[in-house]
Amino acid sequence: MSSLTEAAAQSDGFTLEAAFTRVLAEVVGAEPISADSDFFDDLGADSMVMAHFCARVRKRTDLPSVSIKDVYRHPTIRSLVAALPAVAPPAAEPSGPPVAEAADGAPRAGTRQYVVCGVLQLLVFLGYSYLAAVVLTRGYGWVSAGSGVLAVYLRSVLAGAAVFLFLLTVPVLAKWALIGRWKVQEIPVWGLAYVRFWLVKTLVQRNPLILVFVGSPLYPLYLRALGAKVGRGVAIFSLHVPVCTDLLTIGDGAVIRKDAFLNCYRAHAGVIQTGAVSLGKDALVGEMTVLDIETSLGDGAQLGHSSALHAGQAVPSAERWHGSPAQPTEVDYRTVAPADCGPLRRAGYSVLQLGKVLAVYLPLAVGGSSLVFREMLRVEALLDPATASLTSGSFYGNALIAASVLYFGALLVGLLVVVTIPRLLHLAIEPGRVYRLYGVHYSLHRLIARMTNPKAFPFLFGDSSYIVGYLRGIGYDLSQVRQTGSNFGLAVKHENPFLSSVGSGTMVADGLSMMNADYSSSSFRLSRTSIGPDNFLGNKVAYPPQGRTGANCLLATKVMVPMDGQIRENVGLLGSPAFEIPRKVERDSDLDLKSGGELRIRLRAKNRHNLVTIAVHLLVRWVFVFAMVLVGSTAFSLYTRWGTWVVALASVLTVFFVIGYFVLVDRALLPLRALKPQGCSIYGRDFWRHERLWKVSSVGYLMALNGTPFKNVAWRLLGVRIGRRVFDDGCMLTERPFTTIGDECTLNAGTAVQCHSQEDGAFKSDLSALGARCTLDVGAFVHYGVTVGDGAVLAADSFLMKGEDVPPDAHWGGNPARELRADAPAVQVHRDSALVSGR
Repeated sequence: MSSLTEAAAQSDGFTLEAAFTRVLAEVVGAEPISADSDFFDDLGADSMVMAHFCARVRKRTDLPSVSIKDVYRHPTIRSLVAALPAVAPPAAEPSGPPVAEAADGAPRAGTRQYVVCGVLQLLVFLGYSYLAAVVLTRGYGWVSAGSGVLAVYLRSVLAGAAVFLFLLTVPVLAKWALIGRWKVQEIPVWGLAYVRFWLVKTLVQRNPLILVFVGSPLYPLYLRALGAKVGRGVAIFSLHVPVCTDLLTIGDGAVIRKDAFLNCYRAHAGVIQTGAVSLGKDALVGEMTVLDIETSLGDGAQLGHSSALHAGQAVPSAERWHGSPAQPTEVDYRTVAPADCGPLRRAGYSVLQLGKVLAVYLPLAVGGSSLVFREMLRVEALLDPATASLTSGSFYGNALIAASVLYFGALLVGLLVVVTIPRLLHLAIEPGRVYRLYGVHYSLHRLIARMTNPKAFPFLFGDSSYIVGYLRGIGYDLSQVRQTGSNFGLAVKHENPFLSSVGSGTMVADGLSMMNADYSSSSFRLSRTSIGPDNFLGNKVAYPPQGRTGANCLLATKVMVPMDGQIRENVGLLGSPAFEIPRKVERDSDLDLKSGGELRIRLRAKNRHNLVTIAVHLLVRWVFVFAMVLVGSTAFSLYTRWGTWVVALASVLTVFFVIGYFVLVDRALLPLRALKPQGCSIYGRDFWRHERLWKVSSVGYLMALNGTPFKNVAWRLLGVRIGRRVFDDGCMLTERPFTTIGDECTLNAGTAVQCHSQEDGAFKSDLSALGARCTLDVGAFVHYGVTVGDGAVLAADSFLMKGEDVPPDAHWGGNPARELRADAPAVQVHRDSALVSGR
């Protein structure tokens, strides 16, 4: 380079430095600012402030765009400007915008189609309710006609087998009758073709037998019956069931870990787009992953945990990739050696599993429930109009007793079981030893995982001091824990609690998954998973046994925990793959309590407040169970006069009551929540009210409304500012009044808009808004203080950080999310005119 060229480059650099410095000074509100000042250490900025800085820079046409990831990697103006050629999207960027060009101009459904779709879905629900009522009443009558316990049991076995066959065949028959073979196509939402898609998707994904099939050789057989091309020796541990199964190919010996999405469809811009997903022989898909449509892994390829393949990405054979979007890595996620596990062993396990279901579980559900209800609880008066009128006090008194025994008895018995039986079963399993799948040790391992992961107890005790005692009781090593009053949130899971350790002073938000087990297609091994002291873990973190973090780390939301390199300490980790960020900034530390005496006083006050919250939680659910007993008892008492119709009506009214009841509970809590964005200590009363809202309110029932117009109605009732004809296929909104969603947005399965964060002792909340016609792809996560412009797209498994401002019609993706290259190739999805037209 000539001296003249060098001088010009230096001049440009100084000009950029001055421009960036002026923008930063405006955002931080401080003058003067040196180009060598560290954003975080010297200026005290946090990720929210720097997100605003990046947004200001993007709006300047005379400045190159930068992302929050660039800011963390180059934390001074001088280093950021010097790295500008490096921070630009590289030519070999593996992921293009996850948008099908054909969809951008697709006509959207109008209000008439939207209403007609809802009416048809309601009619389907009513018809299914009547069919279920027929099965229930006929089966109950036939089982009850048996004389003696043995006769009732044998009849229960036969009735249970009929129910099992019904649940197994109906989704398969519906798929082949209504769809035939899935093809690569687009299906406009809210049309007649979409109603068929929704019906098949609901039957396939809501099948309760999935809880039996997952992790079993029966699961691949079920997928084959639905049209998937699944090889031999495949092991699948994810409960997210593929829908467009004819487009799914899984090679021999492939392994799919839990919480992985490979739906073979996604929703975008008013259409359902279907596409192929292909896994080669011996491929490995890690935990908490998303495989978008038109993605593949070659033979022996690996996709790491907390990673994603965006549309069009393909991992070559024998290569290892991780990150979101995925990129090549040297980390080996195949950590357990294979073992001898032949077809005979798999067949024997399947037969025994079916035997347990048909001879134990279903008979207990079908026949045992009637015996318990009639004889043990002695509520015959509720079923006999001759001895108890619906207007008599005894009717409601007996229902009150029955509800109390059912609810509080189930809680007490469940708590006793979860702290005793798994502890005995664990004695037969040796950590570090490689066991074959589908044997005695595997059965014990799966039983321990299921028994120790009930959602009710973490939800009851989480966000309070009492979660520590509960987790200790089920086996967690928390011997050195320092009580904070918010050590764990409402959702924490594991594969073996007796091999889970959390250090002193560590705080965990919701969605932690302790990965105590490693799998091959033929073997598994249990290992201790340990999280160091004084850590903070954000939402949706999957922590493997090989995690390389130590003391005083911040693991951000959706971070990919590193499994190689040195032990990280005294740093923060953000993104997938993870990179280092400051552990804490001064702005956050201002919200902490510095005095030990003050901390003890506020902790005692928080405990008292949390006890009241737990009592309210129990009261709300006890009243709900009481109402359900009344509905069921009334239906049975009127059954002799009205027959099956009254049972069908009761089931329909139950659904409407569930929605109405919890909407009223949520609205009743409205005065208790913080109604304006704020930052406060977790030892402040405003935060405790927020905790009460999370614990007492419930929106889990809304998942049954996915893909229907009725979910939008429910969101409006819960305070969400939501526009017209929004398509919601499984989004979760934590702070409903803080959330705005524009007209005709598309929200995919596994998405979330969370308008708060809790880091160490600091709680922050702010508004988030999605403009009209936005798309959140599968697994995307939107944080607080975010604005997404009209028509913008957030790619699969992306994490849009707090404070980001996404321009209209932009394509963003990644973890953390940034603008994707506009010139990268988009995935082409061809329309199938036959299905779009109605067949």
